[in-house]
Amino acid sequence: MIDSLNYLKIHKNYISIKHEIDSVQKKLFKIGYIENELKEITKTNDSLFTSQIHLKKKFSTISIYYDKTKIKRSLLEVISKNIFDDYFELELNKAEKALNFINSKVSEEGLPFSKLRLSNIKIKDTSNLSAHLIIESEAKKRVINNIIIKGYEKFPRAYLKHYLKIKPSQVFDLTRVKNKTSQLNNLRFANEIKPPEVLFSKDSTTLYLYLEKAKSNSFDGFLGFGTNEETNKLEFDGYLNLNLTNNLNFGESFKLLYKSDENDQKTFQADLTLPYLFKSPIGVDLLLRIFKKDSSFTTVNQALKLHYQINSKHKVYAGLLSTESNNLLTENTSPIISDYNTQYYTLAHEFTQPQPYNLLFPINSKLYLETNFGKRKSLNTQEKQSQISIDAFKIFNLNRKNSIFLRLNSAFLNSDTYFENELLRFGGINSIRGFEENSLFASLFGLINTEYRYQLNSSIYIHSVIDAAYFENKILNIREKLFGYGFGFGIITQAGLFKFNYANGKSENQKFKLSNSKIHLSLIANF
Repeated sequence: MIDSLNYLKIHKNYISIKHEIDSVQKKLFKIGYIENELKEITKTNDSLFTSQIHLKKKFSTISIYYDKTKIKRSLLEVISKNIFDDYFELELNKAEKALNFINSKVSEEGLPFSKLRLSNIKIKDTSNLSAHLIIESEAKKRVINNIIIKGYEKFPRAYLKHYLKIKPSQVFDLTRVKNKTSQLNNLRFANEIKPPEVLFSKDSTTLYLYLEKAKSNSFDGFLGFGTNEETNKLEFDGYLNLNLTNNLNFGESFKLLYKSDENDQKTFQADLTLPYLFKSPIGVDLLLRIFKKDSSFTTVNQALKLHYQINSKHKVYAGLLSTESNNLLTENTSPIISDYNTQYYTLAHEFTQPQPYNLLFPINSKLYLETNFGKRKSLNTQEKQSQISIDAFKIFNLNRKNSIFLRLNSAFLNSDTYFENELLRFGGINSIRGFEENSLFASLFGLINTEYRYQLNSSIYIHSVIDAAYFENKILNIREKLFGYGFGFGIITQAGLFKFNYANGKSENQKFKLSNSKIHLSLIANF
């Protein structure tokens, strides 16, 4: 027994010896030797003292009598297997940990100043003890009476109530409050400076949150160039992406995208998100997208969605999606391009798992799943249609420097007949790399992006590019597999995050050609 205590044998003075003996006796008490007795401390010589402790009888369990009105049976079931009407049993060596657990749970119920102790400890039989559990606490539960924000006083209050789920009149639990406020770092526009603090007065509880406004606007653009196989000329493509967040201190977001690529395709898109309208848990998303394919057709998408933030990670959407497409050909020689309009009902779910400690990769995983169903009208015909799409990625952190990035992107348009100007479009830096932007038309496609990433430091990383895709085009009766290979790097500069990608794309039966390579440059600047 004495070998298992690992007591300190070398001491500077006699006081240290006394403290160590007291510590040993407390350890013996906790493991069941509650009657242990110090017999003597003998001075053997000038540098050696000897002590003797009588262990006496060891007790293994304790029966604790409790008040059923103050402790729920479900709480006791976590710490004890033997629970009766008026008492429960614990192994004596686990009693202190179990009682601390009970006290913490009592505190979480709005009683932060609760005290817990065992009273009237008696010997029950040869190996068991008995005691009464006494809980001393305030008569009235503490609730949050006021929330004061320091540092960023204009922080949108609706986020406290609906995003963090913290509000006045809520039962006070400091542990839960700390866990919730740490989620503020998941917001792009605010950071927690330090943990929350609480001011207790006789009849009120005030919670102080310490926040700062973060740079949340971003500008993203890239320049791509490659050789046209037909003309052997160098061609350029690129896009501009502006994201403005929380400039009005409401948590609103406005995105503006303009894209022009080498296939003479132009895209204009504007998104507006207004969260927590009128301080309710409901927000609204508005979308306008205009796509023009050379002189063939234009397509205009408009969407109105309502969203509900379930918690800091999950969000659900419901709304309407309207599409109108016009044939621009003066002589309609192509029957697969036609005027049409669609009206869809849409449902979607979004999940986001951040990792704010990583500046290069602040989001660890994300999932967006959307379904659309409705009707398409063209000329004098009407036809039912449905769409489903998924965009998800996950970063597997192997260690501090090495990680694997895996992304799945897929979409499917279900219809009896198809027009070219309603097909799904993919390809490019944000899709399968090594191919021209939006150069691939499909009624169904699925692609996988993979990267092995190595972080040289907190601001520089290099990565591989291995992409694969499968798509079907039911108009042309095409089923094809595509592959993209390459490498890239990213670096955080004073201007923002600069990315370089080199990728070569090929189809399944196509030979590797260096001329098919694409170089993509992008810069994401936060301001």
